[in-house]
Amino acid sequence: MRIRAVFALLGEIIILLGFAFVLPLIVALNDGTSLKPFLIPLLISVVLGLLLRMLDRNPEVGTKEAFLLVSLSWLAVAIMGALPYIISGKSSLANPVNALFESMSGFTTTGATVLNNFSEPSQAILFWRQLTQWLGGMGIVVLAIAILPRLSVGGAELMSLEAPGPQLQKLTPHIRQTARIFWAIYIGLTLLETGILTLLHYIGLAPKMTAYMALVHAFTTMSTGGFSPLAASAGAFSPATQWVIIVFMILAGANFALFWYLLRGDFRILRNEEFRAYMSVLVALSLLLVPMLNRQYGFSFLPAFRQALFQVTSIVTTTGYATMNFANWVLPAQAVLFFAMFIGGSSGSTAGSIKVVRWIIGIKALKRELIQAFHPSSVKPIKLGGKPVDERSVRGVLAFIILYFVIFIVSSLIVVINGTTNGTTLTLADSMSAVAATLGNIGPGIGAVGPMANYLIFPPSTRILMFFLMWLGRLEIVTAFVLFTRSYWRW
Repeated sequence: MRIRAVFALLGEIIILLGFAFVLPLIVALNDGTSLKPFLIPLLISVVLGLLLRMLDRNPEVGTKEAFLLVSLSWLAVAIMGALPYIISGKSSLANPVNALFESMSGFTTTGATVLNNFSEPSQAILFWRQLTQWLGGMGIVVLAIAILPRLSVGGAELMSLEAPGPQLQKLTPHIRQTARIFWAIYIGLTLLETGILTLLHYIGLAPKMTAYMALVHAFTTMSTGGFSPLAASAGAFSPATQWVIIVFMILAGANFALFWYLLRGDFRILRNEEFRAYMSVLVALSLLLVPMLNRQYGFSFLPAFRQALFQVTSIVTTTGYATMNFANWVLPAQAVLFFAMFIGGSSGSTAGSIKVVRWIIGIKALKRELIQAFHPSSVKPIKLGGKPVDERSVRGVLAFIILYFVIFIVSSLIVVINGTTNGTTLTLADSMSAVAATLGNIGPGIGAVGPMANYLIFPPSTRILMFFLMWLGRLEIVTAFVLFTRSYWRW
C-alpha cells in the first residue's frame, strides 16, 4: 500500500475543493455578510493540501490505492465542506454533528437536511449548500481527474470506483478526456436549465424564479440533490417551472454517455434497454398514483399526473424535491413512493440508490434460475441490449443488491433501538424510511422525515450513523465497504 501517494493525491483534491469556496465568498461580498465562513476554509484547504502534496512528489496509484483514495476523498470534502456552517455560528447547521450531516448530504447529493429555519443562514451559506450538491453530482474525483494532470495516472480505476452503476462507460481512449466530456455535458445541461427557468421568469410564467433561483435550482436538479434555499422546495414555484424541473430530473437520472452519443448523431438512446425501462418505471408509477390523488384531493387528470410524475421522478432519480407534502398522502400512495426509493436512476447518471440496470440484470438472473429449475441442462446467458453480460458481473450485481438490503435492514433496527435508548419514539416505518432515504441518497422519506420535515428528530448518534450511510450509498457500498475487510489490508 502506497499510503504516501494516496495522501499526496488527496492533498490535490483538497486544494481543488478550496477554490470552490471562492464562489460563496463572492456571494458574501455582494450581500455584505461575513467572509470568515469561506476565507478560513479556503486557507485551511490550501495549506493542508500543500502539506499533504509534499508527501510524494510523483504519486502513482493502483487498484488497491484507488479504493482508499476515493473513500477518503469523500470523507475529506464532507469535513471541509462542514466548516462554513460551523464558522458561521448561525442556525441549526452550526452544531458540528449537524454541519457534518448537512455537508455529507450535500456532496453525496442526498438532500436530507437538519436545517429547521431557512431564514437564519445567510444567502452565501445557502448558496454554498446548493453548490456542494452540484460539485458532488458528477463526482469530486471525476472533476479532479478532468483538471489535475497527476490524477490521470490511475484515473480509470479511480473513476470506475466513483461512477454510479456496475461499470464505467469509457467514451474515449483517454480517461481524462472521458471525465472532461462528462463534466462538459453536466455543465451544459445545468446552463440550459438555468436559461430556460430564467426565460420562464421573464415571460411571466415563473414569477418567483429569478436568475439566481434558476441557477441554484439547476445546481440541485442536475446533481439530483434536491436542496432548495426555500422551505417549500419546488412547491414554491409555478406549474410551468415544475414541468421544466421534471424534464431535467429525468435527464439527470439518465446515463450521460447516451447524451454524448446523441450529440454525435447516434440515437442509441432510443434502443437502450436501461433507458426504456427507466422511462417505463417513471410513467407506470405515476399513472398508478393519479387515481389515488384524484380521490384524495379531487385533482383533474393533468394536475394529478404532474404531481404524481414530479414526486415519482424526484424519488426514482433520488433528487428529493417535492411539490406536495406526500407524507400526508394515503397509505397506498406512500407505499408506491417507498417502493420507488429502491429503484434508482440509470448507471452513469448523477442518481443514487440501486440503479435500473442492476434490477434488469437481477430480474433476468432470477428468470434464468426459474427456467433452469426444470431445464437444468439449458445454457442461457444473460443479455443486456443484445450483448451477453459476463457471469462475474451478474454475481456482482446480485451481491450488491443483497448487501444493500442487509445494510438497510440492520441500519433500520439500529436506528429504532438507538432512538428508544435516547428517549426518541420512532416507528419502524419512520426508521426504515430514513435509512432508505440516506443510504439511497434520496433525502426526504415517508412519515416523520417527509419532504417538509428535517432529520433533527433523530439523536446525534443516529445522525452520525446516517452520515456514514450517505457516504456508503454514494460510493455504492463496495468501494467503501472493502476497506473494512481483512483481505484488503493483506493484499
